[in-house]
Amino acid sequence: MSRRPARRRTGAGRRPRRRKGPVPVDLWMLALAAAMALSLVLAVLSWLAAHPWVVALLLLAAAGAGAVWLHRRHEAARWDQVRAQGLRYAVEQLDGLHHRQFEFAVRDLMRRDGCDDAQQVGGRGDNGADVKATDPFGRLWVIQCKHRKAGWSGSAVGTPDLQVLNGTGRQIHGGDVLVMLTNGRFSAPALDFAKSQRLHLVDRKLLAQWAGGSRPLWELLRAVPPPRKPTSLS
Repeated sequence: MSRRPARRRTGAGRRPRRRKGPVPVDLWMLALAAAMALSLVLAVLSWLAAHPWVVALLLLAAAGAGAVWLHRRHEAARWDQVRAQGLRYAVEQLDGLHHRQFEFAVRDLMRRDGCDDAQQVGGRGDNGADVKATDPFGRLWVIQCKHRKAGWSGSAVGTPDLQVLNGTGRQIHGGDVLVMLTNGRFSAPALDFAKSQRLHLVDRKLLAQWAGGSRPLWELLRAVPPPRKPTSLS
């Protein structure tokens, strides 16, 4: 019997061989750059190993620079404390400030009095607080500032502003002492409302006494809540 010749497999049954294309130029360049960088690092390390005195000088320079930086930082903090302790404002100076600068001035005065964490928080969404600070007795102060360019002659701070502070000072901010402070004056209804709601008012006269003197605000206000924690100041 004659054998039938084997059938050749058609192209459909074969798997096409993948041809390896050339390596992209970017990969070659990346590999070359990495090799050069590694070679440079090894050369520098080898040179430093052969010259240890250079390493010692670099370490000494770094240590010296760090010491200078720490010294300057310490001196800056010390002078900030000195300036804060002697901080004084004439009420006329406060009149000439922008309302935002006025808030920062109040913050600085609270820091002068020992409230290290005093911060300016006024702005959009401040919920009735412009300055917040914790005094040395542990009481949280929430202060709303109303700046009047015309001072005492400007419009009086009225009850609506006090209602905002009264509605947010304790419930939202958790304040112990709620203060409305202005370089101007308060209306008569505002005075009555503040008394009924245990709010503390600082008008132009009291502000001048506080900003231009050395006594902390809690010594100038009446009926301030008792300390939250015992301190050497109590």
